[in-house]
Amino acid sequence: MPAIIQCELCPRACEIAPGGRGECRVRVNLDGRLRAVTYGYPCTLHIDPVEKKPVFHFLPGTPTLSLATVGCNLHCKNCQNWEISQRNPEDVEAAEVPPARLVELARQNHCPSLSYTYTDPVIYYEYTLDTCTAARAAGLKNILVTAGYINPDPARELFRVADAVRIDLKALSDKFYREVCDATLRPVLDTIVLAREMKLAVELVHLIIPTLNDADDDLKKLCDWVVQHAGRDVPLHFSAFHPQHKLAHLPPTPVATLHRARDLARAAGLQFVYLGNILEHDAANTYCPKCSKLLIGRTGFSLLENRLRAGHCPDCGMEIPGVWN
Repeated sequence: MPAIIQCELCPRACEIAPGGRGECRVRVNLDGRLRAVTYGYPCTLHIDPVEKKPVFHFLPGTPTLSLATVGCNLHCKNCQNWEISQRNPEDVEAAEVPPARLVELARQNHCPSLSYTYTDPVIYYEYTLDTCTAARAAGLKNILVTAGYINPDPARELFRVADAVRIDLKALSDKFYREVCDATLRPVLDTIVLAREMKLAVELVHLIIPTLNDADDDLKKLCDWVVQHAGRDVPLHFSAFHPQHKLAHLPPTPVATLHRARDLARAAGLQFVYLGNILEHDAANTYCPKCSKLLIGRTGFSLLENRLRAGHCPDCGMEIPGVWN
């Protein structure tokens, strides 16, 4: 008789009865074996600018083949993609696209990278792992866009075939993670540290939600942690919240709050701080930490200019961390 299976992929450690599924909705106990029923069936597939992830220090100005399957192991009340992240696989249309075909599509459309995004590649782990392996063999790069809620051993295996990881750091508060995301903080912090240790190109995004994580003390605490445990050269993106899903009653993030967060981050020592979900002339620009000259100009997701020379500032010669070619 089939037994209960404990999933070891993420910190939830779901115990799944025969025929049942985990919190992510896609990992199912079928005849005593744990299977991801969305394997090879993305529900969305697009070509995006890499800046949309957002990733600013990895192949700027290039297109990236972006995919996702249904499901997520977090249940964030502010999720902008809740129509696919919080749905069951049988309720969302999907097409069969195996890993080899994804690689073909990336090459045919002149995409130097693939991005595993929109929901979370953690829950379509096997599909991501196999596609990353095939893409790397074909000379393509892999970008993981994730909340980082994964156990260390599977994270380590996946990071070996990834090149960049963009991680959401939603707050430096376990209370926030439990109440807003139905998760916990520590595994996310551990994932960030592991990604840095494994030499991936790491970028962090912090969505600022009014009344929930926008206090100066909270922002300063988060910035200090990033400096101490991830490094002052890790790009940090502060993004504006727009009311949606289960937090539609909250106001959007004031632009002044984003400016304040950027000031606090720079005061903490962070060298590359960006503002997202707003259009301002310097919100997405990259400046040299040494001489303050403009290196990469952007507006929205569009690249306006790139003055880097072989990864260095053309004015003072400082090496800028990232993957530029």
